[in-house]
Amino acid sequence: MSLSQTQEDLLRQLKTNRKTGLSTDDAAERREEDGGFNVVDPPINCPAWVCCLLPCIKSIPSMKTFRMIKPEDAEVLRDGHWIRYDATSLVRGDIIRLEEGDIVPADCTVLSVDDGQMLVDGRYVTGEDKPRSCEKKAFKPIQLFLGSHVVQGSGEAVVTAIGPNTKLATVIREKRFPPQTHMTDEVCYLDEDPDSGISLATIYLQS
Repeated sequence: MSLSQTQEDLLRQLKTNRKTGLSTDDAAERREEDGGFNVVDPPINCPAWVCCLLPCIKSIPSMKTFRMIKPEDAEVLRDGHWIRYDATSLVRGDIIRLEEGDIVPADCTVLSVDDGQMLVDGRYVTGEDKPRSCEKKAFKPIQLFLGSHVVQGSGEAVVTAIGPNTKLATVIREKRFPPQTHMTDEVCYLDEDPDSGISLATIYLQS
């Protein structure tokens, strides 16, 4: 599948290669630049020893939901090879593959979709009441968020944000996690801020 101009521009902006991904050295440099790993603080951020002494903390609804959507690993293209990797080690610009049953391991922009369509359930991040549809014929690149579930189909995406810079981290910081489900046909497309040159997620309401 050929990429749109916006997708090509995004890959250049992220200084990554669709066919080979990042090198191990590049990934290490970016991790240092970004100040750490792809980790989102939980809704109730307490030391491990406190959680052990107070197991009831783990049964709090927000903590149960957080554990349910926390990604463990990801299929990532590094040094030209697809490997299964710890999700916390992802960096901006990583090319990842998403399959049915996966938890989206970072905020990302879809690059391609296999077999026409991929459905992604982001209710615990965005509050959407039904899966987001990613289609081959989409006229703009579609954004997906860390913690969403791939419920059907497969495809490839490029990581645009990790850890504290993800939408999930923002929702948690703003004490809105888990979000209330709302009736919507929102589709999140990639747009550009002409003043800063930064890629932004823009919501279009489809009637």
